[in-house]
Amino acid sequence: MATNSRGSQHEHGSERREQILSIAAHLIATHGYSATTVRDIADEAGILSGSLYHHFPSKEAILQEILRSFLTGLRESFEAIVAEGLDARETIDRLITHAFDTIASQPDAVALFQNELSFLGSQPGFEFVREQRAAIEELWIGQFREGQRAGEFRESVDPAVAYRFYRDAVWSTVGWYRPGRGHTMKSLNGTFLDLLHHGLLAD
Repeated sequence: MATNSRGSQHEHGSERREQILSIAAHLIATHGYSATTVRDIADEAGILSGSLYHHFPSKEAILQEILRSFLTGLRESFEAIVAEGLDARETIDRLITHAFDTIASQPDAVALFQNELSFLGSQPGFEFVREQRAAIEELWIGQFREGQRAGEFRESVDPAVAYRFYRDAVWSTVGWYRPGRGHTMKSLNGTFLDLLHHGLLAD
C-alpha cells in the first residue's frame, strides 16, 4: 500500500508539474518573460507562490524546462523526417509541414520562443538554445544543399539564406494566425507549399 501511495503521489506531482509548465508557457507567451512573475504563475495554477518552489527552483528554471523540452522534441522530429531518406524536395515539404503542425499543437511554446529569442541569446544557462537552433539549422541547410546536388533546387540560391527566409516565414505565423478566420493551419501549410513550388506570378 505504501508503494502504491508513493507511486500515486509521484504521478500526481508529475501531472502538477506539467500543468504549471503549460500555464507558465501561456503566460510568458502572452505577457512576456520579464512581465510574468512567479506569483502570476502560482495564482493561475491555484497555489501559493511558495508551493511553486517545490516543483521549480526559479522562474528561470521553468523557462529552461519549457524550451529544452520544446527544442529537443522539435529537433528529434526533424531528424526523424530526414532519416526517412526521401528526396530533398519531399523532405523539405515534410519539415515545413511539421513546423506548421507544431505551431498548431504547441502555440504557446512557439510564441514564447519567438518572442524571447533575442533575450535568451545573452543569458547564461540558455546555451542549449543556441546549440539546438544550430543543429536544426544545419539539418535544414543540409537538405537544401542535397536538393542542389540532385538538381532539384537552383544552385544560385544560398542555402543558408533560403533556410532563414523559410524559417522566419513559417514560425512568424504564430504571431498572426487566429483559428476561425478563414484559414486552418493545414490550409496555411498548403498555401505556403503552393507558393514554394509554383511562386506567385501567373504563367
